Amino acid sequence: MPVFPPEFAAAADRTACRLAIRAGSKSFFAAGKLLPGEVREAAYGLYAFCRLSDDLVDEAENPSDRRDAVARLGTRVALAYAGTPADAPADRAFSEIVGTYAIPEALPYALIEGFCWDAEGRLYADLDALHAYAARVAGSVGAMMALIMGARSPDALARACDLGAAMQLTNIARDVGEDARMGRLYLPLDWMAEAGLDPEAFLADPQPSPALAGVVARLLAEAEGLYRRAEAGIAALPSPCRPAIRAAALIYAEIGRVVAGQGYDSVSSRARVGTARKLALIARALRTDPAAPGLAAPALPEVAFLIDAVMRQPPLPDRRLSVLRPWWDVGGRVVHVLELIERMREREAFGPSAPS
Repeated sequence: MPVFPPEFAAAADRTACRLAIRAGSKSFFAAGKLLPGEVREAAYGLYAFCRLSDDLVDEAENPSDRRDAVARLGTRVALAYAGTPADAPADRAFSEIVGTYAIPEALPYALIEGFCWDAEGRLYADLDALHAYAARVAGSVGAMMALIMGARSPDALARACDLGAAMQLTNIARDVGEDARMGRLYLPLDWMAEAGLDPEAFLADPQPSPALAGVVARLLAEAEGLYRRAEAGIAALPSPCRPAIRAAALIYAEIGRVVAGQGYDSVSSRARVGTARKLALIARALRTDPAAPGLAAPALPEVAFLIDAVMRQPPLPDRRLSVLRPWWDVGGRVVHVLELIERMREREAFGPSAPS
């Protein structure tokens, strides 16, 4: 049996991660095409490991199995940091990424803690408690992505966490009905009480109502404020990275606008952003690059532990994005992204018989 050099194995793992993301998250895969090559491959590897972790917990059939899945994830993270990852492409890629970009262990362990809270079926008493959850399941990922892109200052990390939290609150607002039908509730309990909603009754029979719409609207308003704060952090990223992150932010914020257009009813249906609108938002992201103010806005208190962990990490030699096209020569990459999204749209409409 032939023995391949290590670089062949690493390339095979990166390809496996890329294919997993292409199959499991088409929007992320397409947006990632706007990133420069080195960052894109690392982002796919990181996202593949995070996606694998989330799926392992979600697919567990009962609370005991979910707790076991969370424990196994902790072991896999420890192995990755020890340089002896589990025998899986995502684990090997993750191990390489955390070493290359000096990602402190506290960040992926925070993500796992968030999964643990999901496994427990935890409820959130108020917005601060919900922000603590978002810091773990989304702020941690935002911080890891910032490190991959070379942004390590406290202010830049705070804005990356803002963007992660904004996206997570948008997800929660969009998925109220879907979550409730799975026995999950993420809306702040004090907001529900103020609106006259009984959490247990809602979980037993999820139904849209004007009171619930008001809570969802309130959550999306909080997300919108975080998107505005995050814009300054996008402007602080290396210029080749900005369009992809801004496109992701615009598309996620648009989900909230679709929910609003449905009367803030995220029980009867799940809001989706159509392909044509995604293309328009990507085009907007490509031509918008302001030097946004407000980078030094205070970090959310709930993400301070993530930023502190990065500040305690010994610095590595200065990393530069390797062999990039000048950003003004982005045309070919953008055309490829637009063609990719259009092919995805055709396949969604026509199935396997769609042209490739």
